[in-house]
Amino acid sequence: MTYDPTLDLVLEREVSATPAQLWRAWTEPALLRRWFVPKPWTVGQVALDPRPGGVFSVVMVSPDGEEMSEGPGCILLAEPERRLVWTDALGPEFRPNAASFMSADITMEPRPGGAFYRALVRHKSADDRRRHDEMGFFDGWGTCLTQLEALARGL
Repeated sequence: MTYDPTLDLVLEREVSATPAQLWRAWTEPALLRRWFVPKPWTVGQVALDPRPGGVFSVVMVSPDGEEMSEGPGCILLAEPERRLVWTDALGPEFRPNAASFMSADITMEPRPGGAFYRALVRHKSADDRRRHDEMGFFDGWGTCLTQLEALARGL
């Protein structure tokens, strides 16, 4: 994985959940609903098929009930308990979408007592990267990772 600081954002952390636990929380829709957005936001709908070409779609719901959907994305790579890559540039079965904002490359490496977790989020332009950063990438994705870790270590 190549990190380009002009186009990418990255969140890395040692977590106290195993890759197997993290994988379940990422790939089982009922579990993903419980951690994927920072509280008090919620997940209204999830469509997830963790295989190359499978759908990745999450509808986020604001505390006021407003739904935010980016439309269905596509799983590019699914290596159980190791790596999950998805993008909004493509829809299910690799059909091109009209617009794209990002691709996410999630890795989880075993470590004593848990895993090293890395979320590398790639953007097509420096402007998209900046916009994502200004939207609160580190706070939002960091909060979600804390929620993910708490849920996953209990699985």
